[in-house]
Amino acid sequence: MLHDLVQSALHFIEGLGVWGILLGLMLEVIPSEIVLAFAGYLVSRGEISLVGAIIFGTIGCLLQQVILYWIGRYGGRPFLDKFGKFLHLKPKHLDIAEGWFNRYGAGMVFTARFIPVLRQAISIPAGMARMSMVRFLFYTLLGTIPWAIILVYIGRTLGENWEQINQAAAPYIKPIILLSVLLTAGYVLWKVLARKKPVKS
Repeated sequence: MLHDLVQSALHFIEGLGVWGILLGLMLEVIPSEIVLAFAGYLVSRGEISLVGAIIFGTIGCLLQQVILYWIGRYGGRPFLDKFGKFLHLKPKHLDIAEGWFNRYGAGMVFTARFIPVLRQAISIPAGMARMSMVRFLFYTLLGTIPWAIILVYIGRTLGENWEQINQAAAPYIKPIILLSVLLTAGYVLWKVLARKKPVKS
């Protein structure tokens, strides 16, 4: 059974329909996979449309990442060390996200979207590094759209059993993680080779 607080949050989301999904994901009081799966459940009941759930789910996830980006950009690590617990971000998660971003660059903003916890944390070092907002939004959308589509679709398929989303989504998420890692590795290799390429005089 879900915790009473989560149940209350989901009841609030249900009352607002697609706008509740957007707010629930933007504020992320509860994990995004739960909200998106619940959105799929609402689709199965005919309370909202599949397209609406995906669109508003994507926008909600995107807005939350933009908020974290700006926190990283203007608050920095000192702010997060002090208040990160209120955002459900532990120092060790921030350390990992910073390490990945510093080592592999902007491509990690896309790859980390499919990895629990780091999904949120990766936006922090992107903001701290003052990554271009256009690039940040591009990579974030690239990772957020399939995430929203998969979880809403599976939530709709599960119906009353939508709480089993983690087990049901694993066979779909793992191949995407592998593909995203390969794409990021290719991007890093291309950047390394580009630096080593001799400059023509």
